[in-house]
Formats: sequence, structure tokens, C-alpha cells
Amino acid sequence: MLAVFNKSVAKSPDALQQAPENGAVSALKDGFLAAQFSSTHPGSFLINLASSGVIAYSSARQNPLLPRYWYKINDERISCYGLCSSRLFAVVDDMFCLFEGHIENIAVLKQQYGLNKTANEVSIVIEAYRTLRDRGPYPAEHVVRGIEGRFAFVLFDATSQSTFIAADVDGSVPFFWGTDAEGHLVVSTDTEIVKQGCGKSFSPFPKGCFFTSSGGLRSYEHLNELKAVPRVNSSGEVCGMTFKVDEGSRKEKSTMPRVGSDANWSQHY
Repeated sequence: MLAVFNKSVAKSPDALQQAPENGAVSALKDGFLAAQFSSTHPGSFLINLASSGVIAYSSARQNPLLPRYWYKINDERISCYGLCSSRLFAVVDDMFCLFEGHIENIAVLKQQYGLNKTANEVSIVIEAYRTLRDRGPYPAEHVVRGIEGRFAFVLFDATSQSTFIAADVDGSVPFFWGTDAEGHLVVSTDTEIVKQGCGKSFSPFPKGCFFTSSGGLRSYEHLNELKAVPRVNSSGEVCGMTFKVDEGSRKEKSTMPRVGSDANWSQHY
């Protein structure tokens, strides 16, 4: 999967920002990075998010005999692609979600979010985000922490122009991010694609963390702050930053204000 978000939608951490000599390109210009993804991932499809960016998805290496299918969330008919334990994509009420991996406590989360038996991982992520956005009384890190398994996901809410990105506590799914030459955020499970867009300055998405447009990067596993540590290659060159928990700092536990369904969680966090 691939997502490129305009810097006006998702401002990347300062530590990911580019130096001109690092070899980054303009990922969004003329659809460059999306085209690169399509050329190396047969059967992929692209969704143009207008000025907000682009997302791309491929179900390659999955069973081609298993067709696209439909399921429902709260009586809404939703299109879903892929296998329940691998790569998934869905769109609900202008919320676009890419998911890769497997949720182990899926039965518990279905019950928690009031989903039916046909719901799968990507529907759980969408409903968890919707709950946080519209009426969640819990900190966002509490909700992400409740998802057990091996996963990485990217969600874009077109209505609020917000992103919600996360990876599991062990970093089980290869997941990378960086910024292109214009400061746009690039995230993908394909390291070569991220390299093409971000040059040397890219890094693994930090495990046990989540990123939102309004709240930035945070750990849902620890209360400590995150610090950027230079990533050095075999030649001794600094190639981007990794983010690690700062054992010497501790942030105050945040709370999520309960808001009405007409309000937007992403603007409160």
C-alpha cells in the first residue's frame, strides 16, 4: 500500500523534513510516485484525493479466485477488497482505509464496536476512528492499544481532511515513511517506493506508535515522549531519522473530550 498526503493535510515531524541533497523528488507532481507503485505492483489501483494526495493499493500475491465482496456496517453497504488476514481496502462515508496484517482479538472488537459477523479488520479500524471522531470519551492511544495483532494501517477522512496512521507494537508489518522534496508525507509498505520518493531521508514507521494530522506522532504503548535518533547507513551517512521512546521524559496522560456527532474529533486532538 502507498499513501502520499499533501503537507497541508498531514504535516510530518520536523525530523523527517528533507535536505535538498538527500535525493528526494516531488511525489505528487504528475502522479510520479503513484505511477511507480502501479508499475511494480500488478493489479493495483489508485485513488486520487484531489489536492489532499493519493492512495494506492494492490492485492497482488493474494488468491485471485477470491473475488471482491461486500459487507455492511450499521446497514451501510461497503465495498471491500482482498483477504481478511492480509491486505484490505474499504471506503465508508468518505473515510478511506488501507490495512495490512491481522487483528487477533477481532471477535472482541466486533462486539465492542457493535459490528456484525461479516466485519473484518479494515471495518474495525474505520469504526474505531469514527467512534473517536464523533463520540469517543477515551484517549486515542487507549483505542489503538486495544487492537491486538500484527498490522499497519492508513486512514484518510476526506470530510475533515485528517489522517490516522498506526503500526503494531512489534513493527511486524514492514512499514516506512518519509517526506518528499516538497514536504509531503509518504507512507508505504514498499521500502523501494519510499526510497524513490524520499531519497535517503526515510525511516521505518515507529512501532507501537500512531500519527494524526492534528496530534502528530505519538506512542500508544508508552507515556514517554518520542525523540528522533539519526539513522546511519553502512557508509556512515545519516539517512533519515528513527523515533524512539525517550526514557527520560514522561508526558501527561491526555483525555479525549466527549463531543457530539456533529463535531469532529480530529479538531479536538
